[in-house]
Amino acid sequence: MKAIIIDNPGEVSQLKFQETARPIIQDGEVLVQVKAISINPVDVKSRAGKGVYGRIKSESPLILGWDISGIVTESRSEQFKAGDEVFGMVNFPGHGKAYAEYVAAPASQLAVKPVTISHEEAAASTLAALTAWQAIVHNGQVKTGQKVLVHAAAGGVGHFAIQLAKHLGAEVTGTSSARNKDFVMQMGADAHIDYTNYDWASHPDEFDFVLDGVGGDTIDKSLLVTKTGGTIISIPTGLNEAVTEKAKAKGVKGYFMLVQSNGSDMQQIAALLEQGILKAHVSHSYPFTEMAAAHLQVESGRTVGKVVVTL
Repeated sequence: MKAIIIDNPGEVSQLKFQETARPIIQDGEVLVQVKAISINPVDVKSRAGKGVYGRIKSESPLILGWDISGIVTESRSEQFKAGDEVFGMVNFPGHGKAYAEYVAAPASQLAVKPVTISHEEAAASTLAALTAWQAIVHNGQVKTGQKVLVHAAAGGVGHFAIQLAKHLGAEVTGTSSARNKDFVMQMGADAHIDYTNYDWASHPDEFDFVLDGVGGDTIDKSLLVTKTGGTIISIPTGLNEAVTEKAKAKGVKGYFMLVQSNGSDMQQIAALLEQGILKAHVSHSYPFTEMAAAHLQVESGRTVGKVVVTL
């Protein structure tokens, strides 16, 4: 089968096409013929030697990628049979090996793809949607009537987070550049903040829950507008000691969260996708042969919604 491997971390030139053996599945696994792959910032970071590269660098051949949608061709699980269309995030934060024509995936990490959406939309609704789900539902425990702030609201995680928080009955504010305001509002946000030169100290409201998809000094800014007893979850960077102390002094819970593969969560997301409550916005789609272009698009930091690659 065709796969994309990396021998060494670095630029997109490190993404190399290679013929490799089709995976042999174990008990509890299924073999998925991949139809679409979602590309995330962690893909780009790992390719460059950061992200989760350190966890998987000793494995060979090293095949990046975690988000897939496709068709089961072999099964050693009672959960799925050959011919089932499935999607999910495979083995994250381990070795997902998704940049390939076939992927061996634990059945427990997958869900049936709704017939109402395409493979591209399904692949896009994996790592990013799971991150939003696990942050908002499990960790944030967002409830009806709460005020939620979503940073980077036009991005992959952000556009799912807005929809989920609204579905749970929260009042949602999203941040983005001015050019993406309309998109953020279309996703369901009640209010929008243009993050460029915004005076957070003078913001009139305080939020029960803040999802930070930016990192850096965004965490400090978020502390200014988080209620005592509120929660800040940071996705791209861990909270440093100074910020943790500031959060504690204000009575705010602040912590870093790393998404985990979870089939039960995927099934919940699948149900929302099927009902049209949750929708994936795919702004860029590339053929498998243009994986480097997909990486460069994600690396630009200017993607609205999601980037997918099709096979």
